[in-house]
Amino acid sequence: MRGRALLAEAPLDPVFRARVNSLCRLVDEFGFEIDTVTGLVLRRAAADPGWTVIQQIPGIGPILAAVILAEIGDIRRFRGPRQLCSWAGLTPKHHESDRTVRRGHITKQGSRLLRWAVVEAAQKVPADAGWPAATRDGIRQRRGRGIATVAVARRLLTLIYFGLRDGHIRALAPQATTGSPDTAA
Repeated sequence: MRGRALLAEAPLDPVFRARVNSLCRLVDEFGFEIDTVTGLVLRRAAADPGWTVIQQIPGIGPILAAVILAEIGDIRRFRGPRQLCSWAGLTPKHHESDRTVRRGHITKQGSRLLRWAVVEAAQKVPADAGWPAATRDGIRQRRGRGIATVAVARRLLTLIYFGLRDGHIRALAPQATTGSPDTAA
């Protein structure tokens, strides 16, 4: 809104004023289309009980919840949270030969959109969110920001698995005191 007011007050030659006004009308039209499609998607997502459930997880709002649900589909096709994390490409590469084992960066194989959505949620976790923020900050100090974000994303995806499977997120309240969502089965 403030940007539009600045554009309207800017002293421009008539040719440039016409161009700016034309582009502002295009922005309005695209905004209308985006709002229409967003409303349709959110209404459809709201019919899924899992959509409401996973929004209880810190960092996940209505749009990310819809993306996550669309990408995962039926949660029963995964045996457990490890398979879901592997399918999302959030597990480390594993190289093994005889007695030598090396773990590398995450595999990035699987659903790129799901990986993006969960990493985005991990980055958006508020500082007062209990164990997710504490986990992120602790790992960040030891291993760096990227590794910490991926670790929290993997834990959030574990919560998502159990939330979609069980219909509720039971690990959020107890985890503020215990520290790990991996025991929530």
